[in-house]
Amino acid sequence: MDIVIVGAGQAAASMAARLRAKGHEGAITVIGGETVAPYQRPPLSKAYLLGQMGLDRLLLRGADWWAEQRVALRLGEWVTAIDHAGHAVVTDKGRVPYDALALTLGAAPRHLPAAMGGDLDGVHVVRDLGDVGALAPQMQAGRRLIVIGGGYIGLEAAAVARKLGLEVTLIEAAPRILGRVAAPQTADMIRDLHRHHGVTILEDTAIARLTGKDRVDGVQLADGRHLPADLVIAGIGVTPRTDLAEAAGLHLDNGIAADELGRSSDPAIWTAGDCASFPHAGGRIRLESVGNAIDMAECVADNMLGAGRVYQARPWFWSDQFDAKLQIAGLGTGYDRIVTRPGDGAHGGSVWYYADGRLIAVDALNDARAYMIGKRLIEAGKSPDPQAVREAANLKELM
Repeated sequence: MDIVIVGAGQAAASMAARLRAKGHEGAITVIGGETVAPYQRPPLSKAYLLGQMGLDRLLLRGADWWAEQRVALRLGEWVTAIDHAGHAVVTDKGRVPYDALALTLGAAPRHLPAAMGGDLDGVHVVRDLGDVGALAPQMQAGRRLIVIGGGYIGLEAAAVARKLGLEVTLIEAAPRILGRVAAPQTADMIRDLHRHHGVTILEDTAIARLTGKDRVDGVQLADGRHLPADLVIAGIGVTPRTDLAEAAGLHLDNGIAADELGRSSDPAIWTAGDCASFPHAGGRIRLESVGNAIDMAECVADNMLGAGRVYQARPWFWSDQFDAKLQIAGLGTGYDRIVTRPGDGAHGGSVWYYADGRLIAVDALNDARAYMIGKRLIEAGKSPDPQAVREAANLKELM
C-alpha cells in the first residue's frame, strides 16, 4: 500500500514515523509547500523569535532519519487537486498516485483585510518560518510594536518583543484577553504578568484601521484615538486549511470532518491535526495543538493499517510568556464552577474548571505539580470535591 501525506508539519512527521514503527513496508511520500523539512511550530513565537533556538533544533527529524525510514520528502511542492477516480494527487510538479491519502494541512493565520491596512509593509503574522524570518529583523529595541489580538500567539509575541526591548501595546477587541480559551481568573494572572513586564494592554478596544501610506505607522482606534507604531503583529487566530478538501468534495464541519477513526467522507482519504475535526463527547471539536497533532496522526496511522482504533483526545496545551509557563490540561469549555489555588511565587497559581461537578480542565501558571496532578485526575475520570482542591495542603492528597 502506497501512502501519500499532504502537509509537512508535526502531524505528517508523527504519522510517517508511526507507520514505519508499526511495520508498514509500502511507499510513504510526504508533500509540503515549504522548502524546509517538518519542524516544530510552537517555538517560532518564543525561543526561535528570540534567537535562542536555531533551525537545526527546530527540525523534527534529521535528513538521515527520512532517508533511513524510506520516507520521500517532496518539499516546495504544492498539491493543487485530488483525483478521486485516479487515486492520485495533482501537484505543481506532476501526479503522485496513492492507495491511501492523508491530509495533514494544518491551519492558516487570519490576516487583517487590505481595506483596513492589513497589506501595509510592517504588518506581520506569526505562523511559519517565512513569517518569523520577515518579522525577526524588525524586532529592534526601542521600536513601538502594536499586537492586535489577546490570544496565546499575540501574548507570546508581546512577551518576546518586551524581552527584546520594544515598547509593546496589545489591543483586544473582546472584553478581556483569552476570552475564548480561558476563564477570567487565568486571564487575570496573565494580564498581571504582562503589565508587570511593561506591556500596555487595552481590552474592549476595537480598531478602525491601520494607518500609513506604504508602511504602517499606527493604529486608528474606533474611539478616535491614534496609536503610533513602527510595526504591527496580527494575532487574530487561524482557520483550518480546507480548500483542497472542499474542492475534492469532502465533507467539512469546522475543518475536514473525520469520523472516529480519522477517516474523511472518502474512505481512501484520512485526516489529522489542526485541519481536522472529529467526534468528541457527543459533539465535534477541532484542536489546534501539538499534542493533538501527534496523537491523532498516530491513531490514523494505526487505522490506515487496519487497527480500527477510536481516537480519544486527551487535550493538553502550553504557552511560554516571559519566564512563566502556562500549562493546560483538558478543555474548559462549558464550565459552571471555578476553583483557584495560589502558587508559590508572585506570578503563579492554578485554575480548576468544573462542569456539573466534574473536573474538566486545569490551567496552571508556574505550577507544574498542579498541572500534572490535574491532568492525571482528568484522564482517569476522577473529580475531587472542589472544596478539597481549594484547601488541600498537598495536591497529591487528591489522587
